[in-house]
Amino acid sequence: MQIDKLRGEQLDQLFDAILSLNTREECYQFFDDIATMSEIQSLSQRLQVAKMLTEGKTYSAIEQETKASTATISRVRRCINYGSDGYNLVLERLNVK
Repeated sequence: MQIDKLRGEQLDQLFDAILSLNTREECYQFFDDIATMSEIQSLSQRLQVAKMLTEGKTYSAIEQETKASTATISRVRRCINYGSDGYNLVLERLNVK
């Protein structure tokens, strides 16, 4: 996993903080403080791209609906196909696949 390079106390603390959130409103509050609007937009866009890719949507349709670049779409596809299976895990748990 790529993220193994960052593994350690600081990242554990971040993930523990995220796991401590109980409601969507708490997520809004935390992410409003910890991330820029652009960072939050990028993360949510990537998840939407992953959802659409797993639904079999074309790059063109994804680009049009999400405004994601083809580079972003390709990177998300690569993660879905060869990554750590995080997108599939989350999409299955959200029952959006």
